[in-house]
Amino acid sequence: MRFLFYTHSAVSDWNHGNAHFQRGIMRELVARGHEVIALEPADGWSRSNLIAEQGPFAVERFRKDFPELMAVTYDAGFQHESWLAGADIVIVHEWTDPELVARIGRIRGRGGDFTLLFHDTHHRAVSATQAIAALQLEHYDGVLVFGEVLRESYLRAGWGRRVFTWHEAADDRLFKPLPEIDRDSDVVWIGNWGDDERSAEIAEFLIEPAHALALSGTVHGVRYPPEALTALADTGLRYEGWIANADVPKAFARHRVTMHIPRRPYRESLPGIPTIRMFEALACGIPLVSAPWSDVEGLFRSGTDFLFARNGAEMRKHLHDVLNDCELAKALAASGLETILARHTCRHRADELFDILAACGNRAAAEIKPAREAAA
Repeated sequence: MRFLFYTHSAVSDWNHGNAHFQRGIMRELVARGHEVIALEPADGWSRSNLIAEQGPFAVERFRKDFPELMAVTYDAGFQHESWLAGADIVIVHEWTDPELVARIGRIRGRGGDFTLLFHDTHHRAVSATQAIAALQLEHYDGVLVFGEVLRESYLRAGWGRRVFTWHEAADDRLFKPLPEIDRDSDVVWIGNWGDDERSAEIAEFLIEPAHALALSGTVHGVRYPPEALTALADTGLRYEGWIANADVPKAFARHRVTMHIPRRPYRESLPGIPTIRMFEALACGIPLVSAPWSDVEGLFRSGTDFLFARNGAEMRKHLHDVLNDCELAKALAASGLETILARHTCRHRADELFDILAACGNRAAAEIKPAREAAA
């Protein structure tokens, strides 16, 4: 089958965590023998910022890290109709320009011979409802959302004909334990500043515990303001800026513990949705301590796969315990990895995608499921 993914960017993961899961799904589909093309705007802000900061080498780096992925840029004169004509499945991400979202829908409505899905992995459905409500989704065969609470929001608002929960997951071809690398530092935090959506949380759950425990370690991410960089420097943690997602497994392997600090809109308005980085960290077999969020869908086993910290004092205690109790650290790492491999890899999500496509009436996807079950 021929898949087209309309992405904000497949090439750039600069302040763009959605690229992680999209790359993983596309790689899984390619591994299964499907043709996959990612289409992205030539002037997308993530790609533009990456090139401005890292130079043209960053694009070559993507091609080196993900040689099986084909990314094509488009501009105002791009012939979308020609590309859509040869597609079997088209998945349009929520960050796509609204006019293009509508244009693709109209092509499908005029008899386009492909299954068309809209993919939402953001909080705008609850934080900017007018923007989502204005999207023209009437010709889309289905909507994919990365949490049940978001699916319920779409259904209540009447956005889309069918809405399916499709959680993010780890690309375990890339994210896996690397025991050959020595763990020579205490803590690693990989996360962007996030427009003050978690500035207080970063102070409470990262900066203050690291300072109190005199931890060694590393912080990766972009858009940190000067005052945040000063606070990190005072802790003794190294700030190393952007990190290519392909390098993240090595970064996890060099540290003894990591943490999950969700953005406030997800914690308050979209319970049950962790960031992609939590899946990736557990897939790498590193112990994880999480700031508060509500795992209402039971994705993980709290206290077994990771530890919850309700406040900064608990984060400090959990970090101390993990760093000083080898058996606790090993148990957390093993349990977290077990849950990822059992439930939350891109292989699992690809299987779910074909089930969703079959539910949307795609006959080829419906034929794939019995063959998959017979092979299993």
